[in-house]
Amino acid sequence: MLAIHADSKGRDAFAFDPISSRYLEMAEDLRIRTPYSMTVVRELREIPWASWDDELRAWRVPFRSYEELRRWWPTIEEAARRSEPEERKRRREAERDSEAQRTTRLRYAERRRHRYPLPAEDLPPMGRPVATEQYGVVVFIESSGELVEPSVLAAFYPHAMRADFDLVWGTWRSARLTELVRTWPARREAGPMEHSRGWWQPTLAELRVARRNARAIERRRRSRDLSPTS
Repeated sequence: MLAIHADSKGRDAFAFDPISSRYLEMAEDLRIRTPYSMTVVRELREIPWASWDDELRAWRVPFRSYEELRRWWPTIEEAARRSEPEERKRRREAERDSEAQRTTRLRYAERRRHRYPLPAEDLPPMGRPVATEQYGVVVFIESSGELVEPSVLAAFYPHAMRADFDLVWGTWRSARLTELVRTWPARREAGPMEHSRGWWQPTLAELRVARRNARAIERRRRSRDLSPTS
């Protein structure tokens, strides 16, 4: 009897101040259908006597819980709206055009140029693996002698902004596993001077990381070469 009375009061409350939403319909109880959202699930679980009906593919809320449902409805409806496929797509497209995404794309494009600022009077040994501030352990193959523009340093190589010497572009490639295995590690970690110039003799820890990455690259290359479709 108490439940019937509470449902009757809830039905009157709904009639007096209804929730108007495409996610809510009225039958013998209140039924809620939304795109999947963890927030919606969490909020509905807080509402007394709310339950999921697998056959109807809807949450069912008795009228006796209407006041609680109305209390949480703004959060439920907003979460449902944000979970709509079109809204998700819009957010993904907005994120792709965000400043962070643009910065990431620019940094990736800069890396693909395989260039790196080097002190004109203190070039690394060519053809030997060295550690760098930006790209890990690499091998420099030449220096063009072309001066580096300050705007490029500010955007991609902030470590070099501290340098008080002329910087020129060096061209690098990834170090091969055989080269990394033959490289003798430094006895100490690089200091502030080495970091400001941008390159140094790699430590054993840095070589281990580079060797692990080189092994993974070689495994992928061998697997690609052995693929039937290659």
